[in-house]
Amino acid sequence: MNPIAIRLLNQQLICPQFDTPVELVDYMGAMQAQEYRLMRWAVAMRTKKPSAKAFKKAFDSGQIIRLHLMRGTWQLVSSENYWPFVELCAPKAMAVTRGWMHSNKISIPDEEVGHIRDILLQTAADKGSVTKEDFVEALAEKDIHMDDHRLSYHIRMAEIFGHLCSGELLPMKATYALTADKVKAHPKMDRDEALMLFTRKYFQSRQPATLEDFVWWSGLNVSDCRRGIELLGNYLHVETFHETSLQSPREFYITDDCRTRGFRKGKYLLIPPYDEYLISYKSRDIVLSPDYKHKAHNNSGIFQPVIAHDGVICGNWMPFRENLKVEFFMGEHDEGLCKEWSVYKRFKNQ
Repeated sequence: MNPIAIRLLNQQLICPQFDTPVELVDYMGAMQAQEYRLMRWAVAMRTKKPSAKAFKKAFDSGQIIRLHLMRGTWQLVSSENYWPFVELCAPKAMAVTRGWMHSNKISIPDEEVGHIRDILLQTAADKGSVTKEDFVEALAEKDIHMDDHRLSYHIRMAEIFGHLCSGELLPMKATYALTADKVKAHPKMDRDEALMLFTRKYFQSRQPATLEDFVWWSGLNVSDCRRGIELLGNYLHVETFHETSLQSPREFYITDDCRTRGFRKGKYLLIPPYDEYLISYKSRDIVLSPDYKHKAHNNSGIFQPVIAHDGVICGNWMPFRENLKVEFFMGEHDEGLCKEWSVYKRFKNQ
C-alpha cells in the first residue's frame, strides 16, 4: 500500500473526478474554511476545471455553506449535508464554545443569548446578507454595545443551532444570512444514520486514515467515532502500514471502493493553509517530515501555504503575490511547479 498515492487520489488532488465545486464539497463531507480567501482554491483545485466564478455561484446560491461546525473552526458543507451534520455536531460544538467562553472569562446568560439572537436574525432578515459590522450597527441602534469577542460568540451560537449561515461571498469579508433563506428544510435524520453518513464521507475522501485521525478531524467523542466505523460494517477494512520512519506500524481504514489507480509522478500541488490534505489527520508524518512540520503549522494551529511534490510537503508558497514566490526546504522545483502556478492564476481570473 502506498498511502501517499491513495490519499492524493481519494482527496481528489490528482486525477479529480468532479466537475463542480458542489459535487466536490458534498463528496468531502466537510472542508476546512478558516482562510476566507483561499478556501475557494482548496475546493477548486480538486475539480477538473478550477474556477473562482463557479465557486462563487455555488456559494451565493446556498449550495455550499460555510459555518462553524467542528472543533470550533470554520468548515464548508454542501446544502444536502448541512442539516444532518449540524444536528450531529451541534452538541459537541456548543460544548467547545462554552469551554472557550469559560477560559476567556466570558459568561453569557440564556436570556441574553435569546435577546441578541433575535436582533441578529431580524437584521439578516431585513438585509439578506450582512457583515459583522451590520450586526454592530443594529445592536447600537438598540443601545447595545459589546466587544468583538462577545459578539463573535453570539454569532457562533446562532450558527451552531442552525439559525445563521454564510451569506454572499465577498472578496475579503465574511457575511451571514438566515439559514431558512439559504438551505431547504431537510427531513430529520436518525442520529445513527447521520453518524454513518458523516463517517463514510470522511473515510472515502481521506483514506487511508486511522481512528485517531477521525477523532481529531471530527471533534466527536471517541465512542461516537467507533460507533460510526461500526455502522459502516464491511465497507471499511483495516490495513497495516509499515514504515521505518514511523515508531510502530499503524492500522489504517480503507474502503471497499478505494481509488488506487491514476497516480503519476512529478505532480506539484500549491496547497492553501488549513487544507484537508494536512488538517484531516492527527498524524501528518506520512507526508510531512517531523523535521519540517514547523514550516507547515505551529503548535497554536496556524497553518501555512505549502507545496507538495508527489504528495510530500517540501516547501512554502505565497498565494497573494503577482509572481510565483516559493521557498523550498526539501529539493528544488522544476517547470512542473510553474505549470501549477499558471493553473492557480487562471483559476483566480475565471
